[in-house]
Amino acid sequence: MNDIRVGTSGFDYLDWLGNFYPRSLPRRDFLAWYARFFSTVELNFTYYRMPDAEGLETLRARVPAGFDFSVKAHESLTHRVDPATWKDSAAAFCDALAPLARHGQLAAVLLQFPYAFHYDPDRRRYLKDLLDRLRDFPRVVEFRNVQWMTPRVFDGLARAGVGLCAVDAPDLPGLPPALDRATSPLGYVRFHGRNEATWWGGDGAARYDYRYGPDELAAWLPRLETLRHATKKLRVHFNNHRRGQAPDNARDLIRLIATQLGVPMSPPPVSWPAPAPELPL
Repeated sequence: MNDIRVGTSGFDYLDWLGNFYPRSLPRRDFLAWYARFFSTVELNFTYYRMPDAEGLETLRARVPAGFDFSVKAHESLTHRVDPATWKDSAAAFCDALAPLARHGQLAAVLLQFPYAFHYDPDRRRYLKDLLDRLRDFPRVVEFRNVQWMTPRVFDGLARAGVGLCAVDAPDLPGLPPALDRATSPLGYVRFHGRNEATWWGGDGAARYDYRYGPDELAAWLPRLETLRHATKKLRVHFNNHRRGQAPDNARDLIRLIATQLGVPMSPPPVSWPAPAPELPL
C-alpha cells in the first residue's frame, strides 16, 4: 500500500503560537508538539542556511522513529548557483543528510527552482549534474516555470528515478499547471496558496497568506488518488504558513483523505482546540 502522509512546509513559525502551538510552548519543543499531529515535515530552513549533520540529528531525536523529513536544498544549489563552488555546496549538503538517511527518515530531497530557471541547454546540463551528485537520496524537483512541463523532461526524470513535484499555486501565465504526473516511485505535492495579486514581487508572508476552503481541497482528491496508485510514497505539504493556516489545512486534507478516499492515515485524523491551549504549569 502506498505510504501517503500530509504535513507542512516548515514548523518553526512564531506566528503559530496561539493558533497551533500553545502560547507558552518553548520554541525548542515546537517539533515535538508538531509530531503529535503529523508524521512528516518539510524542512525549509535548509534553503536559507546550509544544514549540518549535527543539527539534523538533533531534530531527528525530537520525533518518533517512524516520523520522516523532506529537506529543501540550499539556495546555493537552486537559486544562487556559483559555477566555482556549487559542487562543494552539494557535497556539504549530502554530508548533512547522513543521519536522516541512515535511520530511514529521509523522505525526499526537494530541489525547488525559481521562475528564472529557464529550460535551456546550460540549465539542463546543470540539473543533470546536480541530480547525479544527489543520486544516493530520494530526489524530487519542483519547477516554477512552465517551460519545463514537457514530455521530454518527464521522461528524463523518469529515467533518472526523480520525482516531479505537483504544485497548487495561482493560475498565472508562466507558472506550471497542477499535474498528477508521476515520474518515480516518490510522489510529491506542495500547496502554496492562490494569491494572484501578491505572487509576483510580494514578500513570502503575503504570497503564502492563504487558507484553502473545503471545496478547493476536495477537488484535489482525484489527483491524489491518481498519484497514490502511481507511486509507492506520496508526501503532501502545505506552504501557506501564515498564522497557522498550513497545519489547519493539512489537518483538513488528512480528514478528507481518510473519510472520502478511505485511506488510513498515520497518525489518524485528530483535532486540536483553537486557539491552542496553554500548557499546564
